[in-house]
Amino acid sequence: MNTARHASERLMSWPSLTADRARCGAELGLRTATQEIVHFHGEHEADVHLTRAMIAKLRPALLGSSAVRLRAGSGWVTVHLDMGSDIDLLATLVSAALQASTRGMHTLPDDCTRTRVAPYGG
Repeated sequence: MNTARHASERLMSWPSLTADRARCGAELGLRTATQEIVHFHGEHEADVHLTRAMIAKLRPALLGSSAVRLRAGSGWVTVHLDMGSDIDLLATLVSAALQASTRGMHTLPDDCTRTRVAPYGG
């Protein structure tokens, strides 16, 4: 089962998100008008741009989840998608990322920690 596909289909129905190629080169990313929020690597992994401030706020809960991997010094977290509850967790984190983006918690560009191959729109 391709859980990333199921998760992306669910999130693409959200009116605040638009599909686009991810800046890091991942085939599918979802973004607001101003920034990338989530993108998918393979069939079982998604990176969410929570922002450093939102990660600090949610750190205890994030550390308590075996599906979440934090990246030192990054505003991105990786969610391993094995089952439906992981998709629910991803949706919750994407909601938090959207909240962070509308509250101005994003101050500087924060590229995915994976290799960047293409700028937005290109």
